[in-house]
Amino acid sequence: MTSRRGSFGGRHQSLPSFVRAGVQPGDRVYPVRVFRRRMWVLGSMEVARLLEYETVGEHLETEDHLRLVHWKPLKAGCVSEVLVGPPGTPLDFGTAVPGDVLSTLTYRSRRSERRIKHVVDGEPRYAASVHGIYRLAPASADALEALVVGRPRR
Repeated sequence: MTSRRGSFGGRHQSLPSFVRAGVQPGDRVYPVRVFRRRMWVLGSMEVARLLEYETVGEHLETEDHLRLVHWKPLKAGCVSEVLVGPPGTPLDFGTAVPGDVLSTLTYRSRRSERRIKHVVDGEPRYAASVHGIYRLAPASADALEALVVGRPRR
């Protein structure tokens, strides 16, 4: 889950861990969602720090910490990590990833690269194909960045 200044992770499958995924300062994150057979990129943010939710108040300015505390349902949802960074792009639920871009999006691991699974005719068949935290291949990260930076301001 992402806010204007932070993203949240945890220990459970429904909220994967940024620590276990190897997210580090300098990485850029792209929250996505799948809805009605389309994948939507919600924005992007560069990671400055990864903090434990329990101690985040010791590291954030008072104003930012108060915003986080206002999101009390996060703690009930097993959040244990917060990614903090400068404001990224505004969150927006209106940027669909075009089918030709989705068909070529590629994840990168230490061992190999692979395309997103279960994409048929430019449509994701299962949301599980993008559920989690994955490192994108550079060309795929560039494609998502072009979508979120190039969208019209509302």
